[in-house]
This record gives sequence, structure tokens and C-alpha cells, in this order.
Amino acid sequence: MPAARKDNAPFLDKRHDHHRCLDDALDRAAVICAERGARLTPLRRRVLELVWANHRPVGAYDILETLRQERRGAAPPTVYRALEFLQELGLVHRIASRNAFVGCADPDRPHLVQFLLCRGCGQAAEISDERIEDAILDSAKRAGFAVQMPTIEVEGLCPHCRGENGRADERTS
Repeated sequence: MPAARKDNAPFLDKRHDHHRCLDDALDRAAVICAERGARLTPLRRRVLELVWANHRPVGAYDILETLRQERRGAAPPTVYRALEFLQELGLVHRIASRNAFVGCADPDRPHLVQFLLCRGCGQAAEISDERIEDAILDSAKRAGFAVQMPTIEVEGLCPHCRGENGRADERTS
């Protein structure tokens, strides 16, 4: 889990040290690649760094624009190949509803991905609730369905956008 998050609070608090968070994510990626015999090239590392630049989903073309400012010859296939590599290793997740990517908070183990997506600030918080995971896998098994890319996306407002005392109805938006 990225640094400076409370164990029970998936959204960043005011004490979040993003430089440490980013460094931890990049260091963990290097270890995972080494353990799995995969090569974290400078380009793949830079794409991962851009995904982790903040905790909001980032699109491939936003990544491409940054890369084009930094180096010549950056093209969409290059970015998509890097993102595919990072996805296969579990280092990033795709947010389908936004056609964008976020860094994985727990890349050490395969897991069903659950996201809380804030409509206000755009932040994405990865959560891991084994009850949800178990319910999906059990229901899929009963249906004879083989789960391949399980991602749950829930939109709403994070505590910061709701305000300290604001109590928006959690079931409506």
C-alpha cells in the first residue's frame, strides 16, 4: 500500500508523502521484474512513473504527450506496449470507464481489483475486500464462468470532495 495512507482509509490523507510513494512503487516494480525475469526498461519505468505521477487515472495519450516532450519518436504503440507489459505484471490496472490507468497498490499478489473513483477530484482508490472477491468468484463458479479480468469500479465522492461535515447520500449521485 502506498505510504501515508491509513489502513482503513483508501483515499490519501494530508500527510501523504508522494515522493516516497512514487519511489516505493518504482522500487517494488524493479524487484517484481527481477523476480519474474522481466526487463524493466527505462521507457517502461518512465511510463510507470507517469502512471504513478498522481493518484488519478491517466490515459495513454496523456502519457504519450509527456513522452513526446521528453524524447523523439514516442508513438502510441510504444506506450501501449509498455502499459500492456506493466498490466501483465500487475503493476498497473486499467480503469475501463475512463480508458485510463493507475498504479497497483498491491502488485505482489494477483487479486480482484476494486476501485472507488471520485467524480469530484478524479482520484482513484484501490480497495481490497475479500468478501467482494469471494462473492464474485463464488457466483461465477456457480454460473460456470471463468473470471479473467475482474475489475469493479464504483463512482462517487471521496471524503475530501464531500467536505469535512458534508454527508452526500451514498446511494445517489
